Amino acid sequence: MHRKGNALIYFGSIIIFKKHIYSYTMKTIITRLFLFATMVILGSCNTQKELFVANTGSDTSGDGSFKAPFATLERAREEIKILKKENATIGFVVQIRGGTYYRTTSFELNEEDSGTQKHPIIYKGYNNENVSIHGGVKIEIAKAEKIKDAAVLQRFDPSIADKIVVIDLSTLNLNDLGTMRPVGFSRPYGPAWAELFVNSKPFQLARWPNNATIPMGEVLDTGSVPRDGDFGGKGATFKFDTDRPTLWKNKKDIWISGYFFRGWAEDAVELAEIDTINKVFKTKGPSMYGFGSGLKFQRWYVYNILEEVDEPGEYYIDRTTKKLYFYPSEDIKVLELSVLEKPLVSIKGASNIELSGLQFECSRGMGVYMERTQNNRIQDCTFKNLGIVGVSIGKGIAPFKNLSHEGDGVAVSDKIGSYLQHVYANPVFNREAGNNNGVINCTIYNTGAGGIHLSGGDRLTLEPGNNYVENTTIHDFNRLEKSYRAGIDISGVGNRISNCEVYNAPSMAILMRGNDHLFEYNEIHNVCQEVHDQGALYYGRDPSERGHIVRYNYFHHLNSPHATSAVYHDDGACGMEVYGNIFYKPGNIPVLIGGGQDNPYTNNIFIDAELGIHIDNRNQGWSKFLLDKGGIYDQRLKMVNLKTPPYSTRYPNLVNYWEDEPALPKRNPVSKNIFYKVTTPIDGSKDWLPFLEDNWITEEDPGFVDIENGDFMLKETAKAFEKVPGFKAIPFDKIGVNKNRK
Repeated sequence: MHRKGNALIYFGSIIIFKKHIYSYTMKTIITRLFLFATMVILGSCNTQKELFVANTGSDTSGDGSFKAPFATLERAREEIKILKKENATIGFVVQIRGGTYYRTTSFELNEEDSGTQKHPIIYKGYNNENVSIHGGVKIEIAKAEKIKDAAVLQRFDPSIADKIVVIDLSTLNLNDLGTMRPVGFSRPYGPAWAELFVNSKPFQLARWPNNATIPMGEVLDTGSVPRDGDFGGKGATFKFDTDRPTLWKNKKDIWISGYFFRGWAEDAVELAEIDTINKVFKTKGPSMYGFGSGLKFQRWYVYNILEEVDEPGEYYIDRTTKKLYFYPSEDIKVLELSVLEKPLVSIKGASNIELSGLQFECSRGMGVYMERTQNNRIQDCTFKNLGIVGVSIGKGIAPFKNLSHEGDGVAVSDKIGSYLQHVYANPVFNREAGNNNGVINCTIYNTGAGGIHLSGGDRLTLEPGNNYVENTTIHDFNRLEKSYRAGIDISGVGNRISNCEVYNAPSMAILMRGNDHLFEYNEIHNVCQEVHDQGALYYGRDPSERGHIVRYNYFHHLNSPHATSAVYHDDGACGMEVYGNIFYKPGNIPVLIGGGQDNPYTNNIFIDAELGIHIDNRNQGWSKFLLDKGGIYDQRLKMVNLKTPPYSTRYPNLVNYWEDEPALPKRNPVSKNIFYKVTTPIDGSKDWLPFLEDNWITEEDPGFVDIENGDFMLKETAKAFEKVPGFKAIPFDKIGVNKNRK
């Protein structure tokens, strides 16, 4: 089109845009025509156009320039739509000036907001300035006052009462402080209640004990047990052995959290009754497996109690009076309360978008949500103090109304909800996550319920998603919900986790479903710190989930009082190649193969452990019901049509699964591994776990560069290469996050 025509169309689009959205002065229109003319004259010399956004900007009088920036991301988004119509051969960079951008709803991007692979659209922090995309409110420090109500003061220990302060939240015009709700195993992901953050640190909802748990007392009534098909909703009744509840004046809206029956199933329910005479608790509702006592992990604590604001870093919200009480842990510089339930950014169908150098924080929901997208990048961003996860790529499931281990749900956007329960019953569920999307060089911490949900690909066609998390640090990610809220939840087909560090969590680092995923160069440590019978990398109960590669990872410091593993192939899990990894102090069962097949362990190094690899034949024993006709395996194998392509060609050992003694573990060879200071290298029949002669069991240093300081790179002259012919050096120096990567 002739450039004069372009200019006329652009002029017309300004007038139309004025009519429908914003009011422009003639000076602004002339300025825009000048900017466009400059863009056209420069032609192919410019491949990107910059627009600026600043808190000091204006959406009505600003033109998006450095000197006259817009005020909102929405205004920049709409300007890009206009400019794209006139010149689709350039990209756009929205430079966001430093400051806090408070969100009361999601910043949304859809199909018409897409860039192209050659010319992406980038939203980035300008020149390393600190840009916060914020889902809460900032509270004036002066609003934090000493407690004057004598009746309230009497509810605290006299030695600390004068240290606790109060804020009247009714002065903030907040309509929604969130709802306390059950959180835990088999419950839906959901927004947090309003939380307090002081100096950007999350405060703990007042609990007792502060840093410990109490053994479960005698269970008088287990209540309903939904896992056994009892959906009556009856609460449990059990004894406690402490006088502490006598201090609590108001016994309503008090919650109890713990591992009530199973060591992998933490739960939290509201207490219906507290009998301080007979020392009995009664819960308002059930827990998935009921309640039990006597096992070392069956323990509890209580929270949301005013009187338990008894140490620095705790808070309590009285929802009746709208008063916030808290015990400062240091001089108060910033006070914030999380408010927004929706994602801070929601991207649906928009591709070739990049979010760069931004901080997402202080929200009751998640940071960034994406679905049906291609080639989007979230790079150099920080996610902290969020109620759910930092990033979710793929649709969720509308939250189930009733507590259910599994079921059929409805796919929804902007939520995770009851996804875990739905995918248990529908493991080929396609989350419509798109492909080639990545989270790169990011940091995620202090999140309420996990770090990242990563999906992509089609389990029926085995088309890969090629979505990935790369060079990213995830830690302290289970502040509110602990069970099955992984640092990275990965599903679908052909996705990748590489050069990440995941640590500090009560539960698992990686929860996996699907096929053909790649895990490489990751460092995983200090997870599974509370749970029993769980692994840092965990999957299971579906023989069709195959094709995974786990190579060049460093699993370490996973020891706990309970049964924990580095890699857990649970209940017949198959088809994972584990090659070139280092396992140091990797839990009391470092590798657990629970009856599965086709899981070769090659060229790994195990260091300082009681046990190396355990295997069992559970599918001939307690879990043989999984093989029943019409049972879980049968259902899942029928869903993928194991006898026909692509499964029959991609996984030859799967075609004859039913004819090939499926209850027996097989084809799990252990070859060319080094076991250094490992008391029992393997545990289980060598028929199930062939232990080849080329493994080396030793108390002698295999030739590490610096074992005292944890450098497990092998020297070129290491004896390991002599003792294990063909052993390949593990690139220990390339494992983990590269902090210098750009």
